[in-house]
Amino acid sequence: MTDQTRHSLKELQGLDEEIEAARRRVSEIDERIADVEEPALALESEVGTTRNRLQELKVEERRTELAAKEKAARIERLDERLKGVRNVREEAAVSAELEMVRRSLESDEQEAYSLIDQVRKIGLQLEEQESALAQAQAEVDPRREELEREKAAQQEALADLRRSRDEFAATVPEREIRMYEGIRRGGQRQAVATLTADGACGYCFSVLPLQLQNEIRHGADLIRCEACGVIVAQPSPEDEDESGGDDADAAAVAAGETSDDVAAAEANDEVVEGASEA
Repeated sequence: MTDQTRHSLKELQGLDEEIEAARRRVSEIDERIADVEEPALALESEVGTTRNRLQELKVEERRTELAAKEKAARIERLDERLKGVRNVREEAAVSAELEMVRRSLESDEQEAYSLIDQVRKIGLQLEEQESALAQAQAEVDPRREELEREKAAQQEALADLRRSRDEFAATVPEREIRMYEGIRRGGQRQAVATLTADGACGYCFSVLPLQLQNEIRHGADLIRCEACGVIVAQPSPEDEDESGGDDADAAAVAAGETSDDVAAAEANDEVVEGASEA
């Protein structure tokens, strides 16, 4: 893998990481919008349920009223019929039917009164819920609009990153981009890692065989870690500078420990010599 390919794949990976971060930001804004809207949505659901219930009660009230009117008309017809009966048997039959219809009418009227009362109560409840919903929406709308503007800005930034990524990917050799994309599609969060100073994969920190280490350091073909499968790249000058600083710090610490050990040993020798002279 040439230096140019190595830098290209690393830069491509950096763009992909920026894209993923931008996606997370958009997703987080969606979650914040949902949190802001939740109280109003809950009230809206309650209003919808109450409105449907009120409509059902009104339909039932109308049905009961129509049934009561029909029975009242039937009672009038039976009363007229009762006046013209010719014998006791017919009078008894008409009277029995008349009494049955009257009882049914009384039941319908009682049900109608109950429904009228329920319609009134549910209507008042609906008015209170609609008032609470209007207040909640007045509080939610400005915050939601602000978040929507923030989301639009993040989506625009994400679109710019994707365009930059597509343009840059077109400059990477097809074979290298295919391998890189294949690793990422396989669920690997990182596709390119740097070989560490001690010859390990910079992603999973498994030590690579010496032959592979040499091939990577000499810019050979694409080499993948045998343990995790990522592409292992030769350290860039920037990486070496950073690791060099770490090595220097470690050396300084080691040197400090060595000086302390020498000083302690010399002090111990002085104590031993003093005891011998005594």
